[in-house]
Amino acid sequence: MIDHLRDKGLGVDPVCRVLDLSPSTYFARKTRPKSARRLRDEELIPLVTGVWEDSGHTYGARRITRALVRAGHRVARCTVERLMGELGIEGVIRGQRRRTTVPEPAAPRPPDLVNRRFTAERPNQLWPADLTYIRTWSGWVCVAFVLDAYSRRIVGWQAATHMRTDLPLDALEMALWRQKIKKDAELIHHSDRGSQYVSIRYTERLTEVGASASVGSVADSYDKPLSSHCAPLRLCG
Repeated sequence: MIDHLRDKGLGVDPVCRVLDLSPSTYFARKTRPKSARRLRDEELIPLVTGVWEDSGHTYGARRITRALVRAGHRVARCTVERLMGELGIEGVIRGQRRRTTVPEPAAPRPPDLVNRRFTAERPNQLWPADLTYIRTWSGWVCVAFVLDAYSRRIVGWQAATHMRTDLPLDALEMALWRQKIKKDAELIHHSDRGSQYVSIRYTERLTEVGASASVGSVADSYDKPLSSHCAPLRLCG
């Protein structure tokens, strides 16, 4: 993850401070070679989560495995089950009610006010936000970030073992508190079309503080402001 944020213009020291990580630990871990299993996991994580997201968070390991095999990926069901367990995601058992935080595909979404222009002329003008996976020493966790486009600084973040709306909402609350946002701030909040960001709770909170919601176009990796479309972010390495 630190390497990826360095590419976004952030220094190692400030990122390590946010993550409560020693820079020396980061550089020490960076020199260690990755195992074959870890490399394979890093290839599969975005594939597994992509199918799970596209299914509206309903597919379990069996159906995700089938979808990946049909797409030409060689993967065992036990591997998918292990990764889903590490990521804290699961499908919906037949007979369960559909999760209300997952929007229908036809649900209205805010317009794209950014159009890939992640620049700002002043602080708190544009906040790109994102959810991504980070590998820690104890397994995978999901991290929500809010970035100020002007300062290139992380102004809010939260980590958890789940992907519920509470996760990015907590990161947003931290950013609002740290930046002392008022209703006349003329703030644009930009995210992808993930269900957490277009949920009623999240959009209502943006409305309460007078922020304009902006959602990137469908299947456009350039609208992922903090994470790569081809691999999960990692804590060290």
